[in-house]
Amino acid sequence: MSKAFLTKPKGFRVAAVKAGIKASGKLDLGLIVADQPCTAAATFSKNKIVGPAVVIDREKIQSGRAQAVFVNAGISNTCTGNRGERDVHTICREVGKCLDIDSDDILVCSTGIIGEFLPMGKVCKGIKKAADSLSRTALADRNLAQAILTTDLCIKSSLQKISLGGKTACIAGIAKGSGMIAPNMATMLAFLTTDVNISATLVRRALKHQVKLSFNKVNVDNHMSTSDTVIILASGQAQNKRITKADAKYKKFEKALGLVCDDLARQIAADGEGATCMVTVRVRGAASSSDAYAAVRKIVESPLVRCAFNGADPNWGRIVSAVGYSGAKFDPRKLTCSIAGVPVFRAGTPCRFNAAALSRKMKNKQWDVLVDLGAGRYQDFCYTCDLSRGYVRINADYHT
Repeated sequence: MSKAFLTKPKGFRVAAVKAGIKASGKLDLGLIVADQPCTAAATFSKNKIVGPAVVIDREKIQSGRAQAVFVNAGISNTCTGNRGERDVHTICREVGKCLDIDSDDILVCSTGIIGEFLPMGKVCKGIKKAADSLSRTALADRNLAQAILTTDLCIKSSLQKISLGGKTACIAGIAKGSGMIAPNMATMLAFLTTDVNISATLVRRALKHQVKLSFNKVNVDNHMSTSDTVIILASGQAQNKRITKADAKYKKFEKALGLVCDDLARQIAADGEGATCMVTVRVRGAASSSDAYAAVRKIVESPLVRCAFNGADPNWGRIVSAVGYSGAKFDPRKLTCSIAGVPVFRAGTPCRFNAAALSRKMKNKQWDVLVDLGAGRYQDFCYTCDLSRGYVRINADYHT
């Protein structure tokens, strides 16, 4: 594959190496480095149990500035006490020394097994090796996208181009995430680069809004993780007039950022552990936004519903009963449900449909569930996947 990812926007180099953190011996450590300090923003897991990298990054990103990101996969360095915190500071010092940049401008991300310490001797050697191999090549981009994976089966990347005042700019992203995924956020990391010239206040505003509409809409197994981080670095090298207010140029930037985030979120859902299909569950006609959210969440949180997805079984009773205990306000006589575009329940009464034909539709890689509460104008959605025997196998064997 010749496509570039994070180095497509001007001003970035990346590298990935085999540091020996993953037992598989695969690529497991990477660097994203900007030519100059960038405008930056980030969002993080809302779990009370988080790794020290998340705690430290939260503090650093308040400056609205960063120049480099270190990432490793295989060990999350979570629940590792004072030693884990010291290791994050050591990583920042080593990266800063190798790149001759301020350690305060370096963010750290780790993903993998909880409760294990990073092998710092290997990590420090890996940092030097990665720093020496930084480049703007498509191969380096692809290697980095591969290095951040854990149980993922495929790399995840996305790119958008926009024109701002006659200047062409790019927004690029890579992500990892396959299991331990629930809204706010998931076992996912996402790294975004752009050469748009934009203020820290506005890039933070745009990222927060678009994460809410994308990554926070993914649910693989209802389990919020400890290391989740989304980071965006804006180099400004597109040389557009700096965006400092929420005008038409800002809206164009935010829309493009949203497309990248949504694309990556869909890819995460499609690559859920053991998944055979990605399902978008939509609820509309709710009396309030909280009702729409509650109904969607109960549908995707139900193991019974998700097992039916895996079996391509149009068992709509599981869906409507989940809505029934969601707490959302609605009249069951007005409730409507369709699966893969086929009406299965309308106005409190079953619809006649060809179950075998619908089952065949449910064997496609992507399809939708739509529920209309008939109670108002609010709506919500979630990206999810089926619950398979493969998911059980992966997570039964994950640590051992």
